[in-house]
Amino acid sequence: MLESEARSYHGSGTCTFYETANSNQMLMDMMGLHMPGASFINSNTSLRDALHRKLPNAHLKITALGNDYTPIGKMIDERSFVNAIVGLHATGGSTNHAIHLITMAAADGIQLTWHDIAEISSVFPLLARIYLNGLADINHFHAAGGMGSIIRELIEENLVHDNVHTVFGQDLNAYAIEAKFGSDGNVVHEPALNKSGNHKVLAGWRKPFQPDGGIRVLSGDLGTAIMQVSAVKFEHWQIEAPVLVFNDQEGLQEAFKAGELNDKDFIAVVCYQGPKANGIPKLHKLTTILGVLQNRGQKVALVTDGRMSGASGEILAAIHVTSEALDHGPISRLQDGDIVCLDAPCGQVSCFRRYGKI
Repeated sequence: MLESEARSYHGSGTCTFYETANSNQMLMDMMGLHMPGASFINSNTSLRDALHRKLPNAHLKITALGNDYTPIGKMIDERSFVNAIVGLHATGGSTNHAIHLITMAAADGIQLTWHDIAEISSVFPLLARIYLNGLADINHFHAAGGMGSIIRELIEENLVHDNVHTVFGQDLNAYAIEAKFGSDGNVVHEPALNKSGNHKVLAGWRKPFQPDGGIRVLSGDLGTAIMQVSAVKFEHWQIEAPVLVFNDQEGLQEAFKAGELNDKDFIAVVCYQGPKANGIPKLHKLTTILGVLQNRGQKVALVTDGRMSGASGEILAAIHVTSEALDHGPISRLQDGDIVCLDAPCGQVSCFRRYGKI
């Protein structure tokens, strides 16, 4: 197991699939908050080390110690957050940012909601196929042009605000580049690729992988939830099935090991995983279990007041359901056998009728 795991990673640093840590790098590029060209440069390489050495001087210039003091609250505004949301949808990024971005915006005095994020998703296509929504890893994405190429195209197509403040005192065009070593051994910024280096990984605006970014807001008599469908096959975007209710992910795991989930269609409901009840732990291990059952031909899905981390995959999952179970939200009143409908195209999460206990 350890040997197999070691072969899956090139070295230290973030995971090679497109989860929250890598989505964070994308967001910092889109918001102009870190070194241009630094995203997805592997750790412990000479280029990464050179970028690290270059960064402090650039950042110190905009502190009170420098000549261009620009606190972050003055630097970022509504345009910065719109750019971040566009990047999130263009790359199929982590659903965790449906929490992070709203919190960041609130700290900056900006009101941002799930519906704002979903509204942009509905008109913005998916331009990247990175595991879990594709076979390529983050290194393939970077080699195909990466963030520099995406930002360049978004600017050229007038799909982002390029006239924003960045930590380098320039606009977003400063991030439409590729960082590399010049002939003198110093880091230089060259224009990013103006077309994809691998169309299976990075698509153009006019030929996207999917017509929308994949993050949906669901509403209904079970409350409000979000869903990421960029990695879910379209035939799985809707389900109506009895629920099996668990109060933690361990209960679902034990039921799977005992064979209690075999040969039936169901929606797993995992309650009391919200921020008040349980600190909103990662539930992404459940994707593997439900994926096994789905690959056997069963129709399965997940409803939870918890989160899936950045590893939302092939399973239809309504997450961050509010009000959460601890607040006596409707999800807390579901019982085994109740019929629930998840409908991604229509944005619905509802309980239609009760069968009582199975």
